[in-house]
Amino acid sequence: METEEKVQDRLAIFGQMSIRAAGAVSYLRRIGSQPPICDSHRHLGELPPARFYDLPEEIVPARGAAASVADLLRNLDEEGTERALVMPNYGVPDAEVSFALNDLVLEATTTDERISCALWVSPKPDDAERTERALSLAGERGVRALKTTFLLGGAPDDPDCAPQLDRIFAVAEEHDLVVHIHTSPGAASDIDRIAHLIDRHGDRVAIHLVHLGGGVSGHIKLVGGRFFDWIEQGKRVYTDASWAIGFAPRWLAAEIERRGIGHDRVLFASDEPWSDRPGELARMSAAVGDGELARHVFHDNYAALYERT
Repeated sequence: METEEKVQDRLAIFGQMSIRAAGAVSYLRRIGSQPPICDSHRHLGELPPARFYDLPEEIVPARGAAASVADLLRNLDEEGTERALVMPNYGVPDAEVSFALNDLVLEATTTDERISCALWVSPKPDDAERTERALSLAGERGVRALKTTFLLGGAPDDPDCAPQLDRIFAVAEEHDLVVHIHTSPGAASDIDRIAHLIDRHGDRVAIHLVHLGGGVSGHIKLVGGRFFDWIEQGKRVYTDASWAIGFAPRWLAAEIERRGIGHDRVLFASDEPWSDRPGELARMSAAVGDGELARHVFHDNYAALYERT
């Protein structure tokens, strides 16, 4: 273990380190004395090998997935994570894999009070029956969100998906659940198209936009104004910065400070196993420091959104 003097000497070498980055070092050094961290986005369950992007062989790109509730609990213990919103793992073309994992995330909520879950639902018309079965579980103890994506098909503005999406949001409103939505640049998950759902449902239902709008273009669109515009319009919109490119969390924190709003709408997310918790923690810590904004991002906003009674 290095002495504090040696740590300071090492920091001095990097004299150009920003104040926020230095704050992140301080935060991580003193993490044990900080309010425990809540994770608003992580996955449970292993995925089978699949051919991604026409690769010649089936692969499992996201290694280290928690395959069981016991694996999940061990990870939370090792991390010191106080609370976590857990949802089925997904990514392979067969949606049934993720639907089947709804039972596992429900089991997790009954095993440990630290865990809440998001149920997997689909906007696709041909998944209607499976989605309806998942929605029938929306009132179960520990369910706090409905997770959906357009990566596996469908689109926010596709008329064929409208009945499914309306049903998902209606159940979310009935049970006071969050709709947890993937964002990524281009195609159906682009923030320009996800905006259709916020305009249509955001007054009545809390919407958690994963990945800060998705990629450089999504970050710029969201942080550059749209996120704050939605808040000022009364939309119940939230976001996390998992997968975010380096400039975006720093810019988001600066805009929150400049505008004086949004501090209560950003959550920490590890997105394990598709991202890595240590990296996500370091990046967000560097952006928000270890003061009032950090308390909101790492703890209070999760409690307000996902632990409501």
